[in-house]
Amino acid sequence: MSDPSPELRSPEQHRPVYLDHAATTPMAPEAIAVLTEQLGRTGNPSSLHASGRAARRVVEESRELIAERLGARPSEVVFTSGGTEANNLAIKGLFWSRHAQDPARQRLLFSAIEHHALLDPVIWLGKAQGADIVTTAVDRHGVLRLDDLRASIEADPRTVAAITTMWANNEMGSVQPIAEVVALARPHGIPVHSDAVQAAGHLPIDFGASGLDAMTVTAHKLGGPVGVGALIAVRELELMPLLHGGGQERDVRSGTLGAPLVAAFATAVDVAVRAREAEAARLESLRSQLVDGLSRLVPEAVVNGPAAPDQRLPHVAHVTFPGCDGDAMLMLLDAHGIEVSTGSACTAGVPQPSHVLLAMGYDEDAAAGSLRFSLGRTTTGDDIDRVLAVLPEVHARASAARAVRQR
Repeated sequence: MSDPSPELRSPEQHRPVYLDHAATTPMAPEAIAVLTEQLGRTGNPSSLHASGRAARRVVEESRELIAERLGARPSEVVFTSGGTEANNLAIKGLFWSRHAQDPARQRLLFSAIEHHALLDPVIWLGKAQGADIVTTAVDRHGVLRLDDLRASIEADPRTVAAITTMWANNEMGSVQPIAEVVALARPHGIPVHSDAVQAAGHLPIDFGASGLDAMTVTAHKLGGPVGVGALIAVRELELMPLLHGGGQERDVRSGTLGAPLVAAFATAVDVAVRAREAEAARLESLRSQLVDGLSRLVPEAVVNGPAAPDQRLPHVAHVTFPGCDGDAMLMLLDAHGIEVSTGSACTAGVPQPSHVLLAMGYDEDAAAGSLRFSLGRTTTGDDIDRVLAVLPEVHARASAARAVRQR
C-alpha cells in the first residue's frame, strides 16, 4: 500500500491524528476564551493605578485557583515562563542556597530518567558549580529504585543539598514513588523537588499532602498556553533567584507577569483537574484499544513501562518495535497524517538513543526502535482506528528499510 496522495485523501484523512499530547496538548476552549479576553486588556500587575490593580486582581485570583486545584497555598505558587525555568529555579536555587549555608552540602541526588529540562541543569551544576551529582537507578519499568536512593542518602546525609525526582516519566508514563522519596529525605531535613509537568491534570495532585518542598507544573501540557508555568514551593524553602530585577513573585522570580497567560493557565488547570477522573477513564480505554490492536497486528512489538494502570499515566503508551528505526516509523506515520514521537532525544541536531530507555536496561538498538503514543482531550476512537489501519504496513516498510541498510 502506497501513501495516499493529498488530492485522494478524504476530509477525515486530511485531519491529522495528533498523538503527541505529552509534548504539548491543544489549548482547552475555555482557556482560549480567557486568554483572548485578557489580551484585549492593558495593565502591568505591578502598577498602582486602576488598570494595574485590575491586572493584579487577575493574577492573584488565578494564583488562588491554581493553588486550590493542586493542594497548595496561594503564597506557594511562583509563576515562571514554563516548566524549564521552574526546574532550573528549583534545582539551581536549592543548590546555591543550601551550599551557601553549608559548603559541605554539595551532593545532588536525582533519578536517571529525568527530562532534559532537569537533567541538563543538574549536569551543568556538576561541571560549572562543583556539585557532586549522584544518579539514582530505575528498574526495567522506569520506576525509581528506592534502595539505591536510600543508600545514597545514608552514605552521608549531611552532604546532600537536594533530591529531585519526577512525578511521572514523560516517555514511559511510569509513576514514581514520591511519598516514599519524601519519607527517606524528611528525617535528614533534605528538601525534595518533583517535576510534575506530566502528572498534573492526569493524576491526583495534592502538593500539601505530598510532603514535597517544591513542584514544577506548566500550562501547555494540560490545555493552557505555551510560555507560562509555576514552581510551587513552600514558603520556608530558601531559593536563590535565577533572575534579578523588579522583585516580583516574592523576590524569587523577577519579571513582569503576563496576566493573560496566567489567567489562561489557571483556567486550564481548573478544567483539567475537574475533568480528571472521567478523562483518565476515557483515555485509559483508548490506550487499551491502541495497545490491544497493536499487539494483535504487530505481535513482536513490546509495550514498555508498568502494566498496572495505577502505576502509569493513563494516556501514554511507549512501544518498542524490534528490527525497526523509530525515526523511520515516525516519518511513515506522518505521511499518513499520524503524528507521534520517538523515544529518542535530539541534542544539537544529533539523534541519540533515549537516556530513559538506556537507564531502564535497554540496548541502543531497542532504544532507537521505539515510539511514544500519547493521547489527549482531542483523541477519539476513530483516531486509534486510523493508526491501527496503517500500522502493519508502516512496520513492514520500516523493517524492510532497516534490513536493507544492515546488508
